[in-house]
Amino acid sequence: MALTGVSQKSVEADEAGMRIDRWFKLHFPGVGFGQLQKLLRSGQVRVDGARVKTATRLDAGQQVRIPPLDAQAARPLHMTANTIRDRHDEDVLRDIVLFEDSKVYVFNKPAGLAVQGGSGINRSIDSMLESLRDKAGQKPRLVHRLDRDTSGALVVAKTRGAAAALTKSFRHRDTRKTYWALVAGVPRQREGRISSYVVKEKTPDGDRMRIARHGERHADHAVSNYRVIDAGPRKVSWLEMQPITGRTHQLRIHAAHIGHPIVGDPKYFDIENWDVPGGVQKKLHLHARRIQLPHPTEGHAALDVTAPLPPHMVQSWNLFAFDEADGLEDDTFEL
Repeated sequence: MALTGVSQKSVEADEAGMRIDRWFKLHFPGVGFGQLQKLLRSGQVRVDGARVKTATRLDAGQQVRIPPLDAQAARPLHMTANTIRDRHDEDVLRDIVLFEDSKVYVFNKPAGLAVQGGSGINRSIDSMLESLRDKAGQKPRLVHRLDRDTSGALVVAKTRGAAAALTKSFRHRDTRKTYWALVAGVPRQREGRISSYVVKEKTPDGDRMRIARHGERHADHAVSNYRVIDAGPRKVSWLEMQPITGRTHQLRIHAAHIGHPIVGDPKYFDIENWDVPGGVQKKLHLHARRIQLPHPTEGHAALDVTAPLPPHMVQSWNLFAFDEADGLEDDTFEL
């Protein structure tokens, strides 16, 4: 198997305070814990030239020595809008693929990267898909959306037929979408269903949703499920959320509606005098963790893809000592 060469990688500002073992898991998920321990013990992984242990915490700007790794282990699955800025579209898309076959891509969309173009948007997943046209000239097609600041699993069809089948699955709600969110406070009910009507409004800061009355003109019914996975010591909670309907900003407006807005949400965080806990970045803490849906090929096994957390949420999970194993998805919710 082809090996990469020795390289140096800088620790980004949003990775400050992260343990070296978790930093490696973030950037090189193909490297197992046992393998990393051997690399650390032998001095092949160093920080600013010095030997380190698995529990060593990193500072922004430090240089991590990356020894030769096999190509799969070295393949990054985490990127930010900043780290892709100077890279070619095809290279970026290839590096964020979570799943691929002849009909489907599932990408791990970085936070801050728009899915589609619009006012002030020069680069989006949709525009980047031009680089993946096949030999017949077919461009892969979007079949659903994520908000610009939401990260995680994004399904894209490779063919016209696959797009039609996948779009039908989303329209008929034959999909199961699981999100992870960090919210302010701790819901009194540890799990529940949020049902409301929502309506879209134009504002100087762009489209915004608001809770509406039943029967109000242009209002749509929106339903979401949630459960508390864990709660931090500084009045924050880790929620698993599942949208049953698919309205714009649905989970964001629903979290705010129950009095527990998502941390870092610039549109719907409405708690006055609430300070972001130290060490938590002011970025939207909402991640499309897992997607389950029928494969577009009849008789094929269903798609079931999980997306690793983005760097700013890994940092927050480390801060609050949240263990990702506690969030192993089960069949609590039914579509």
